[in-house]
Amino acid sequence: MSIDIAVARALHVLAVVIWIGGVSMATTVMLPAIRRGDLGGDPLHAFELIERRFVWQARFAVLVVGLSGLYMIWRLDLWDRFHSLTFWWMHAMVCVWLLFAFLLFVAEPFILQRHFRRWAAAQPEAALACLHRVHGVLLVLSVATILGSVAGSHGWSPS
Repeated sequence: MSIDIAVARALHVLAVVIWIGGVSMATTVMLPAIRRGDLGGDPLHAFELIERRFVWQARFAVLVVGLSGLYMIWRLDLWDRFHSLTFWWMHAMVCVWLLFAFLLFVAEPFILQRHFRRWAAAQPEAALACLHRVHGVLLVLSVATILGSVAGSHGWSPS
């Protein structure tokens, strides 16, 4: 294996760990604590304080994952894998990446921030419950993709 591929793969995996690890922490630790009131009486404020610090880490990690993934596909000439369902996990990685890229770079700053704040002010419990459910769905999709990608890249195929 070439050194550039090893570096790209290492950066890719590190960025996935930071990104999806953050999703896991938010889903299983932060949001439950906020919803219980463990972080003070203003759940929206607590969420925004934590989210504001992590969103830039998540955005950077998503960029690194996308760039390193694209580089490995180009450098190893893996384009043909997208023509076969045997490599379903390649499609899953791209779809999960596209979903998060859209959420972090488009939906959250330009759409969700304004609307969520209004909804959370009017109905904080419902808004946080929905936010928690969405994070849960994103975590399940991400974990399934990670498991499939690691197994698939090491030769496992469901067929």
